[in-house]
Amino acid sequence: MWQEIIAGIVVAAAALHAARKYLPAAWRQQLVYALSRRGLPQEKLARFFNTESSCGSGCGSCGGCGDSPAPPSEGGPSHRVITLHVQR
Repeated sequence: MWQEIIAGIVVAAAALHAARKYLPAAWRQQLVYALSRRGLPQEKLARFFNTESSCGSGCGSCGGCGDSPAPPSEGGPSHRVITLHVQR
């Protein structure tokens, strides 16, 4: 019985490590949001899974809830242009 419990703990720890390290960032953010909806602290989960706090709760740092971004400055281009030099 103890062997099964220890094996279960090892498998759970391995799955948690794999989720933390190898899942895409979007999936990790969804996982953080889903776990925070169940009562776990979002800041600690975001730090553990190496993500930023998600905007699902409305208090994240994505800027989606705040004011619109500032317009581009006068006199300069509104976006950057990358020049490609084709060599044949």
